Amino acid sequence: MLHHLLHLLPAEAAHRVAIRATALLPAGRPVPEPLLRTRLAGLDLPVPVGLAAGFDKSAEAFDSFGRMGFGFVEIGSVTPRPQAGNPRPRLFRLPEDRAVINRMGFNNDGLEAVARRLARRSPKGPVLGANIGANKDTADPVVDYRLGVRRLHDLVDYLVLNVSSPNTPGLRLLQKQEALTRLVAEVRATRDQVASGGRVRPFFVKVAPDLTDTDEAAIAEVLLAEGADGLIVSNTTLARPESLRSARRGEAGGLSGEPLFQPSTELLRRFRERLPALPIIAVGGIDSVERAWAKFRAGADAIQLYSGMVYEGPTLARRIRQGLRRRLEAEGLAHLGELGGRPGQADPSSDLPSEPLTRGPARAHPGGRLPEHFPEP
Repeated sequence: MLHHLLHLLPAEAAHRVAIRATALLPAGRPVPEPLLRTRLAGLDLPVPVGLAAGFDKSAEAFDSFGRMGFGFVEIGSVTPRPQAGNPRPRLFRLPEDRAVINRMGFNNDGLEAVARRLARRSPKGPVLGANIGANKDTADPVVDYRLGVRRLHDLVDYLVLNVSSPNTPGLRLLQKQEALTRLVAEVRATRDQVASGGRVRPFFVKVAPDLTDTDEAAIAEVLLAEGADGLIVSNTTLARPESLRSARRGEAGGLSGEPLFQPSTELLRRFRERLPALPIIAVGGIDSVERAWAKFRAGADAIQLYSGMVYEGPTLARRIRQGLRRRLEAEGLAHLGELGGRPGQADPSSDLPSEPLTRGPARAHPGGRLPEHFPEP
């Protein structure tokens, strides 16, 4: 009911109501699913279904999302200094396309305010990540990322370098090989220094779907050479497919939701081929069990949701979790890790929701390893 009422409000106002309502829930995390529970870059995920960055930008409700079925939550993007973001309106629903366009511009309360909230984190809350970015007027973005790592490392379970938002001028240039090499190397050195004597938090790099083949190859090379712990595929797109029907389709900003599903899944598959052993989290257009299944078939180790909840409501994570379990049981698979697109395997495009989903041969997890199986709780 609340989901339908929120659609009567402007998109950003509805988002604020959703955050405040979620914050009223007690902290919690889902009960682990033996068929789904996964170890990813050292993280123990009770369910490999997470909340993507952008929803809880300033860490106002993160502890409560586990109650909605999320196995992990990613706050941010967070910049060193508070940032108002772009002028409103800057968030738009495209209901005819089941899509969203945003040009938020890294609006957030800044590192210090976010760190204070994270310091009050409940031990009962979900696995937590922090997505960090650079202020739009910074002289050297790498300095901002290092500040984010220093301030938040010990307060979360993993970190994400957002180098792919289309709404901060010049940010996507950090995906170019020379710039990305410096960023990843300096972040890794900073992370290792901060974690000296303690638990090292893994860090991921989140990329755009609007990459050339050269970009993709360079990113894969840098991640391996410089020691990133994982990849998130993908952020929103600047593309505007001809199939878009909504009157808002011409708004500036990043497009997410259903139109992003196909290109982000194809990009995921290509990165899995280039990086058979690197942990990959998939995000983009996931609004059903079928689409979640297709992401895992294309090589994802875990998935994240955001725009799908705009149209499917807050129970989406729980429904996907239950649906994945039923699907695995029906197909006689012992664990979600038996899926995964690897070079030479069947083309996962046959698993897109427009086609019947058919069982393929059981596969090893990317890199020839299965995710760690956990005993039943």
